[in-house]
Amino acid sequence: MLEIIPIPAFEDNYLWLLHHNHHAAVVDPGDAAPVITALSSVSLQLDAILITHHHADHIGGVEALLEYAPNAKVYAPAKEQYHFHHQAVKAGDIVTLSTLGLQLEVIEVPGHTLGHVAYYAQHVLFCGDTLFGAGCGRLFEGSPQQMYTSLQKLASLPIETKVYCAHEYTEHNLKFAMTLEPDNAALVKRQLEAAETRTQGQPTVPSTLALELATNPFLRCNQPQIQLASASLSQDPVAVFSAIRQMRNHF
Repeated sequence: MLEIIPIPAFEDNYLWLLHHNHHAAVVDPGDAAPVITALSSVSLQLDAILITHHHADHIGGVEALLEYAPNAKVYAPAKEQYHFHHQAVKAGDIVTLSTLGLQLEVIEVPGHTLGHVAYYAQHVLFCGDTLFGAGCGRLFEGSPQQMYTSLQKLASLPIETKVYCAHEYTEHNLKFAMTLEPDNAALVKRQLEAAETRTQGQPTVPSTLALELATNPFLRCNQPQIQLASASLSQDPVAVFSAIRQMRNHF
């Protein structure tokens, strides 16, 4: 059975390690050292590296990992440039990890970066910095329309999908969400549970898409309370999204 475990890195990153029968893949290895430690501790062979986008905290460990496991295959977005050898992937491609018994669909999700991709299979989503627990990524390269469209792609996946994002931002995102939708009972409940989870030193992710749809303001731009709180002059969901993303930037 496939196991997925978080490897903490830097201040708040999660590098996701997938393993089955002594074979492994890693998502967005910004740092090689903790990945190598995790692999060697349980004698795992690294077969694949999945990259969602080009930021250093997501790719910084790739070259060292390739020295450690030279036969590992790297998959990275076709619309971005990388110095290391890789297989470029685009929307609709299927990444087959046969040793893990896994086939991942590539979904293009521009916004945080223009070439950002997500990987989806069997109700499991690796979404990098596009969708976070109760939040979404900053728009470093893309437009509000692009990011809103990307989030809607992810929102259309089955609601039981587990959302494996790349950062532990949930508590701060929930505080912001509460300023927009304080009467949302699901949001209040999630905030209490997230605080308890972090007190115990555990990650708040993965969440589920159902939970995100109920509590994540960036997936709820059609809700009257969020529209009102956004102070947008339009109820158009893209305009509301743009307004609350700007608000979150300064929160």
